[in-house]
Amino acid sequence: MMLRTLLIVFFTLAATLLPAALQAQDQPAAKKAEETPLLLPGSKPFVFRTAGANDMLLHVVKPAGWSKKDRRACIICFFGGGWSSGTPATSVNWAKWGATLGMVGVAPDYRTRKRFGGTPADCISDARAAFLWVQAHSSELGIDPAKIVSQGGSAGGLLAAWEAMPQAGPAKDDSPITIPPAALMLMFPESDTVEDPKDAAVRFKGDTALAAACSVPHHMPAKMPPTIIFHGTADVTVPCSRSAALRDKLVANGNRCELVTFDGLGHSYYTSKYGEAGKAAMVKTKQDAQAFLESLGLIDKIKIAK
Repeated sequence: MMLRTLLIVFFTLAATLLPAALQAQDQPAAKKAEETPLLLPGSKPFVFRTAGANDMLLHVVKPAGWSKKDRRACIICFFGGGWSSGTPATSVNWAKWGATLGMVGVAPDYRTRKRFGGTPADCISDARAAFLWVQAHSSELGIDPAKIVSQGGSAGGLLAAWEAMPQAGPAKDDSPITIPPAALMLMFPESDTVEDPKDAAVRFKGDTALAAACSVPHHMPAKMPPTIIFHGTADVTVPCSRSAALRDKLVANGNRCELVTFDGLGHSYYTSKYGEAGKAAMVKTKQDAQAFLESLGLIDKIKIAK
């Protein structure tokens, strides 16, 4: 009788718990929260500012043969992610690319929404603080403060462009920049944050005034650094037309600006999701970017292995 009772209890529990267990297996795994990298292989971290309780880091990559006595060019690389996600673990790859060209590469962090609760204005402020920190520590880093290339992709492209604005930025803790970048290198950049009200509503949480305050073409001076822009023609996240409009405005003001497009490729056109076409696009991007930097005298003409 006792055995029969135990069996009834066992099968009752099984009938209750098994469906729940199977249902749990069918649920997608919770996405792991992004972690702020404190150390990235091949680089050295520095604190460039303290924002609230957060020490903000930038990661420096030094080229072969580097010396503190050098006056090298530098490339500061900003990651993308809609000012909501992303970390310098991706942009450090562009910093390392710059180091292969003899430049000092820098990959700053900034206050994204998911990791720090930051706004796009906070992101711009952090990016500009990193730029100013690099210039202030140029002798320590072995660079020429007037030979800094500002590079960024997607939302990071907007941050890169804001380094060329001499006025203070949209955040209350932002500072003016007196020595602008020597060049801008923008990949599928977000630039005009006013053009599409729906886009502004999503990325700026409905704060249209903030979206207007962050828009690059609405605040850039007539004189801008030489600029090269890369964009896929099938980009639906940030339409290529925005880069074309930015190019046209820069050229109309007498600035040098080149727009390199990739037919049929979308946002982040050089990533693995585009297969062989993405690989080929990455090769062309690096070749064209290198030629652009060489034409400005920022790097020596050297042959880089693919």
